[in-house]
Amino acid sequence: MEDDIDNAMRAHVAELRLEHRDLDEAIHRMAEDPRADQLALTRLKKRKLLLKDAITRLESKLIPDLDA
Repeated sequence: MEDDIDNAMRAHVAELRLEHRDLDEAIHRMAEDPRADQLALTRLKKRKLLLKDAITRLESKLIPDLDA
């Protein structure tokens, strides 16, 4: 049961990493365009940071508790 949960969390982390990478590429492209919507760019950057935080939280839950 716990392995199923861990596997599901790992799959979710992989999905979040993929979205994070896609956002990084989109942000890079938008930053190079002087006509880019700065508000949209800021929102993408914020979403990217939120994804990074979510990835970090999930990864920390996957680390075994050494006190057990």
